[in-house]
Amino acid sequence: MGSFTAFVPSICTLALIVIVLMLSADYLSSFASHSSFDMLQFRIVGSLSDLQNRAALLTESSDGVIVNRFTNSTAASDGVTVNHFTNSTASSDSVTVNHFTNSTTVKKKSSPSEIDKRKELNQGLARSRASIRKAALTQKFPSIIKNEDIVPQRAIYRNPGAFYQSYAEMERKFKVYVYKEGEPPMAHDGPCKEMYSIEGRFINELEHGTTRFRTSDPERAHIYFLPFSVTSMVEYLYRPLTYDLVPLKQYVADYVKVVSTRHPFWNRTSGADHFMLACHDWGPLVSEANPQLYRRSIRGLCNANSSEGFNPQKDVSIPEIHLFGGYLPTKLQNPPPLTEPRPHLAFFAGGVHGPIRPILLDNWKGRDSDMKVYEYLPEGVDYYSFMLQSKYCLCPSGYEVASPRVVESIYAECIPVILSKKFVLPLSDVLRWESFSVQVKVSDIPRLKEVLTSISEEKYMKLKKNLRAVRKHFMLNKPAERFDAFHMILHSIWLRRLNMRLS
Repeated sequence: MGSFTAFVPSICTLALIVIVLMLSADYLSSFASHSSFDMLQFRIVGSLSDLQNRAALLTESSDGVIVNRFTNSTAASDGVTVNHFTNSTASSDSVTVNHFTNSTTVKKKSSPSEIDKRKELNQGLARSRASIRKAALTQKFPSIIKNEDIVPQRAIYRNPGAFYQSYAEMERKFKVYVYKEGEPPMAHDGPCKEMYSIEGRFINELEHGTTRFRTSDPERAHIYFLPFSVTSMVEYLYRPLTYDLVPLKQYVADYVKVVSTRHPFWNRTSGADHFMLACHDWGPLVSEANPQLYRRSIRGLCNANSSEGFNPQKDVSIPEIHLFGGYLPTKLQNPPPLTEPRPHLAFFAGGVHGPIRPILLDNWKGRDSDMKVYEYLPEGVDYYSFMLQSKYCLCPSGYEVASPRVVESIYAECIPVILSKKFVLPLSDVLRWESFSVQVKVSDIPRLKEVLTSISEEKYMKLKKNLRAVRKHFMLNKPAERFDAFHMILHSIWLRRLNMRLS
């Protein structure tokens, strides 16, 4: 009887364990489905914590290839890691703002042919570096650079020989793979008119233009492009006046997660051979959604502020270009002859925002007839006519360092006067801005007229000739033309891939 009594609790205990296991299985199944649902929502906290732990989830296989191990992945019967991720969110106006679908494998080992391709790519890059170094010393230009391409004003370049050689190497070799993930309007599209035009124009030219640089074979690519548009995200995801960037950051975090799970390329280098391009002021902030994108990837940014994380060693400063209706204003298409006199010493017209413009307006607004400084232009006065009639165009930063006024000054051949702090000027890895612009410290704004009038006529004419020579590097053409803004941005990205600086 005693043994039977002891046996009954054992049966009860066993039954209880079975019931608990059955309930746990149901709960886990339910939890798995809810986790999938949570990924469909823009919940930035969980996503960012997952991204911050990504380094701990990466391991290196025997052939040196980084393998991604997401906690939300499931293992197939053959032991291949599979990630399930679907995202489709509609904005209030019924525009589909994001649509990712992913149920693919991540390769754990590269095939011999893939390893051979990468070896061939690296050897090609080494040869390019050697030829550029040689040209930097000899100043001999490659044969594919025609005489009409060579700018007589060589002073605009940090090293003319190195620049033309590296540009020729780019034309011969550089291949970009554009990820196909994502849908318009957030990806594979962007603004081509009005503000931030460079963002959409670059995406459009790389994906749909006659460019020789895009490759459909990712194993042949030197670099990988993340073709999302921050400006489009602001238009479709941002709720005005909320200053809530969570939806934008979530989109970027999701996009990187998709491509890093579907393809092996991001994890091979932790994103170092990938690049994004954003002209919107919030581009740097949105890139923070993924720590590797922020710290390791190449970021092409208009808002290139070195005090806010812009790293000139890996990031690219791109020009902010404002195209009205998609075209360069007629008045700026053909500036007057170099020798035509300009009656005004300096010109500025713009709103009061940021820390620098109030200083400029307080000191010079309505104070001097030679310094045409306005907050608002008088009625009937044309902005571009003033630029074309002025020797110097004042370019103070606003809330952010970049301004389309810099490029507009170049188009008008009005010497840009840079009034900024910590602004890494566009394409300054190649161009010597001191040869075609004037940079004035913010503390010297009260004596701005003195600074400008101290520049001799001879030096002014040199600046003006150099400005005319550099103008073509800031032009947006459709289709793109050699040495224009599209190609100069791509060349700066090429230099980052080479890990070279032209000095």
